[in-house]
This record gives sequence, C-alpha cells and structure tokens, in this order.
Amino acid sequence: MRSFFKYTLATVLGLFLFTVLSILILAGIGAAAEKGEVDVKDNSVLKIKLNTAIAERERENPFEDLNIPGMEGAGVTGLYELKKAILQAKDDKRIKGIFLESGFTRIGNAVNEELRAALNEFRKSGKFIYAYGEYFSEATYYTCTTADSIFLNPEGIVEFNGISYEVPFFKGTLAKLEIEPEIFRVGDFKSAVEPFIRENMSPENRMQVTSFLNSINNYNLSQVAKSRKMPVQTIKLISDSMKARSAEDARNLGLVSKLAYFDEVMTSLRKKLKVEKDADVHFISYRKYKKAGKEEESEVSSNKIAIITGEGEINTGKGDEGSIGSEKICEALKEAREDKKVKAVVLRINSPGGSALASDIMWREIQLTRKVKPVVASMSDVAASGGYYMAMGCDKIVAHPNTITGSIGVFGMMFNAQNMFKNKLGVTFDGVKTGQYSDLGSGTRPFTPAERQIVQNEVNKIYETFTTKAAQGRKMPVEKLKALAGGRVWSGLEAKEKGLVDELGGMERALELAAAQAKIGKDYRIKMLPAEKNFLEEILEQIGGQAKTNWMKMQLGDFYSVFEQYKKLKQTEGIQTRLPVDFILN
Repeated sequence: MRSFFKYTLATVLGLFLFTVLSILILAGIGAAAEKGEVDVKDNSVLKIKLNTAIAERERENPFEDLNIPGMEGAGVTGLYELKKAILQAKDDKRIKGIFLESGFTRIGNAVNEELRAALNEFRKSGKFIYAYGEYFSEATYYTCTTADSIFLNPEGIVEFNGISYEVPFFKGTLAKLEIEPEIFRVGDFKSAVEPFIRENMSPENRMQVTSFLNSINNYNLSQVAKSRKMPVQTIKLISDSMKARSAEDARNLGLVSKLAYFDEVMTSLRKKLKVEKDADVHFISYRKYKKAGKEEESEVSSNKIAIITGEGEINTGKGDEGSIGSEKICEALKEAREDKKVKAVVLRINSPGGSALASDIMWREIQLTRKVKPVVASMSDVAASGGYYMAMGCDKIVAHPNTITGSIGVFGMMFNAQNMFKNKLGVTFDGVKTGQYSDLGSGTRPFTPAERQIVQNEVNKIYETFTTKAAQGRKMPVEKLKALAGGRVWSGLEAKEKGLVDELGGMERALELAAAQAKIGKDYRIKMLPAEKNFLEEILEQIGGQAKTNWMKMQLGDFYSVFEQYKKLKQTEGIQTRLPVDFILN
C-alpha cells in the first residue's frame, strides 16, 4: 500500500511539473513571438477579416493556433488596437491598400462608427480599400461602405433591411413555474422589469424604442448614402422595402460595385497593385501587422492621457473580461490620479448598467480624480443607466450619434419561489428569526406590504440620488433632468439635443477635449488602463476558465443552458440601474 501511494504521488507530482513546464515553454514561445520581427513586404495589402467580435480592448486567445480541443477561437479584436494599425498603415509606404473580408462578426453601432472613421482617414492618404464578401450583414456592410470598391459573390447576399429591437418575455414561464416576481421601480420608461411582468412591450417602452431606433437607423442610412454617393431617400427606400433580395439586386441598386468570385477579385487587386497576373498578392493580416508598429515621436512624450475602458454589465468587486467591476475601475482611476505623468483621463464606457451601488462607488472615484485632473467620458455603443451614472460625473461627455444612452432610472427585483418548491418539488420551508425583517427577501415567501414599502423607499432614495447627481453634473435644474429621466432611453443625437451629453464624436474627440483641458495640445502619449494581462496570465485564465466550463457542461449536460440563464437572472436581482435584459439590435 505504501508503494502504491508513493508511485501515485510521484505520478501526480510529475504531471504537475509537466503542466507547469509546458506553460512556461508556451510562455517563452509567446514572448519570443511577441518580440520577433514582422516582415512587411513592399507593395503589401493589410487584410482585415471581419469574422471576430470587435470590442473596446483586445482579448487574444493564446491557444488560437495550437488546435487544442476546447481552446479554439480567434479571441476578440480590440477597437483601439485595430484603429491604431489602420492609421499606422496610412503612413506606411509598404502598405498600398486595405482588403476588408466580410464575415460573421459582432460589432456595435458606435464601435462600427469609430472603425469607419479610421478607414475613412486611411483613404485620405490616396490608398485604396477593397471589400469582398459572400455575405454582408447589416453591420459589416456598414463597415465596408468605406471601401472604394465593394465586391459581392455572385451567389452572395447583402442584408440591408433596417434594424430591429427584440426582447423575450418570461411572464408565462414564471407563471408555469409558479414563481412570483417582486418588482420595485421608478419611472414609466424603466422597462428592464417588463420581461418578468408582461407578455409584450408597454406603450411607454414602445414609444421610446421607436424613437431612438429610428434616430439610429436614419443616421446610419445617411452615412451609407454619403459613402455610396446616393440620395438618402433612395437608400432609405431600398432598406425599408428590402429591395436588395439577391446579389443582382444589390449590384443593380448600387449597394455593391461588382459581382465577382474571390479569384476575380484577386485579379482586380493585382491590376490595382500593378503586378503580374500570376503574382502573389502580399497580404499581411491585422494580427501580424499590429506587431510591426514603430513608436511615433509623440510616444516619447512625458505627458500621458489615461484611457480607462469599462465594458459590460456593472458589478461590485473585480469583475472580469465581460463585465465592469467597480473595484477594478476604481483602482485604475486611482492609478491615473496618482501618476504625475498622466495629465488627463478619458473614461471609455460601453455598458447597459448594473449594480446601483457599484455605479455610485465609481462615480465617487471619478469625483476624486476630477479634483486633480480633467476626466472626459467617451460613450461607445451603450452608456445607459449605470453606464450613464459613470459618465455624468465627468467634466465632459462625448457620445456617438448612434450611442444608446440615458435610461436614468432605478429598479429592484426579487423572486418568490415558494409555490414552485411546494407544488413542483414538494419542498416546504420553515425557520426561526430574531427580528421582524430578518428574512426579508429570502425568496421562499411573499413580501408583506411593510417589506414592499421598505424596498420601494430604498429604490426611491437611489433614484433621487441618481437624478440629483445627474442634474449637478449636467448643470441643469433637477426638475428639468427628471423630465428627461424616468428610465427613458435616448440615442446619442437625442441626448445631445436634450443636454444629456456635450458633444457628438468618438474617442479622438474625447482625447482632444481632455488634452485641451489639460493644456498639453498634441504632446502626449496614451496609457491604457486597466493594465492588460501578460501572456502567462492569459494562458492560466484560459485554462482555468475553460476547465471550469467543461466540468460544468459535463455535470449538467443538457441543463447547462438552463444554468446559464439562471446566472443571468440572478444578476438582475436586487436594486439595479440597467437597460432591459438581453438588449439586442438586429
């Protein structure tokens, strides 16, 4: 028996050492790859595949090229890094043009707007942009309209029929499960609770969605019309009636330049590059090209502007790659505040909101930072509810015309599952408590009228705090601010008209304002916060996260999807400042 344990322990120790050694070797390979020279040939074309999600910050998958089962995927393309590569290519004599390859990607309206701005800036150099796709989604087509020539596969399709909003309703599901939602809210437009108490949209919600959706759609169509050099009315008619129902329709209507197979596109590209008809086109991928960057003169400046990015739902604690943790953002603000080389801060927000407490904690840290140096908010796709709570404390707010913002409101939601446990599972609950309200919100009994009033009073109090601080930040009377609040959602254009944001624009405009307030002109370099994980940290996180997911899938089987929905439902409990659950623009 002693020998058995000895050999077992030796085996476990060996496997552990092998794993650690493998990770270190991979880390070494990764570090070497990062430092390796990237060969950019003359007469090259920067190839950007629109086949991965584009978010505020880059999230590479260290296992992308290793073909390890369960570790596949191309990661997430960072908007900041992608724009930097495009603008670098603009001045790179070795790069003659950009080739956009349309695919299935997830990209928000405002992020797309920033990407289009970078591509349009690239075209000012006189270099070309070609776009090709077998399928163009509404989003990728919007990106590709910046191209000189758009090529569509003869059997391909362009999705160009406008945008829609859809949200699922769970009232019937909860009724079948005998779960009773306990709802507390302020504002007729705070629609985040509607999926749990209604079977359809309320008149107020339908009105606000119709307003901001048409605002965003009209703006997008105006930009497409400008890029394709067509009347806005013509573009709107094509979209509203979905006239482009085939590849031939898309060409005849002027949405694309030419129908062509990929080899024919390559022939056109060779002619553009003035190379032999059988010569190779020197493509360099974005992921390779971004590693070939050289420091610009501005990057040696001692002045810095810190860009602090917050993306996802707002929670207390550290958060993760897909959420905003108040602790993590506060640490970043404190670091920027105490760094004497950082002269200003740009807070980049892409969030539908979340925890009211976490939002207020970050608001306080922004106020402390403003006392030392300027803080400018840059709104991305969504900066609403808790996302607006973050922005309203800044010196200036910049939003895109198609940003979704506002939703200044508060709600609380809890669930009583007593009947579900009793009637569906045969489980009942009993217990002892020391005070009248000791088990408030237990989830296994209904709220009493007194308990409902306690929670509603707290929701009302938080709403008063929210609107009062928002009014102070926007320098307007509280009553005027409240007329714009009530949970109502606005587009960036509408928010600018109402005084909820200061200017329309993207990250570049926010940086200009921050630099002007700090009186440093263009003499600065960028410091990105929170700091990115190193290669080894990425590997360990990927291994840990994937292992946990795989274990849960193995244990739960077909119920894993139910578990995922349950986790999302739990996130909405308590007092929240957030947009509707699963806000989707199609």
